[in-house]
Amino acid sequence: MDIKKLLGKRIQEIRKSKNMTQEFLAEKIGIETVSLSNIERGKYYPSAENLNKILEAFNIHPSELFTIEHFASHEELLDEMFHQLKSDENLTRLVYKFYKIVQVPV
Repeated sequence: MDIKKLLGKRIQEIRKSKNMTQEFLAEKIGIETVSLSNIERGKYYPSAENLNKILEAFNIHPSELFTIEHFASHEELLDEMFHQLKSDENLTRLVYKFYKIVQVPV
């Protein structure tokens, strides 16, 4: 997925988790609701100024806004995990131990 869409999706996710409407957030950061909608749909990037206002409105650190890994597809997650596991034997053993602890019988 492209970064504009991921960022927009993350802004929407945080906005909803804070029980904010698009209208409320748009007013708080000083933009039109349609502009915020376009940002959330990944049509446009927010300007640096508006990005800062969004962070202030959400009262979050930038790293929280850019935490978007959970939007990755199942295949992307598996590919990343397998790559890491293949390159680190200790990690493989640790993940296996965790897997055995949380394993749900089929």
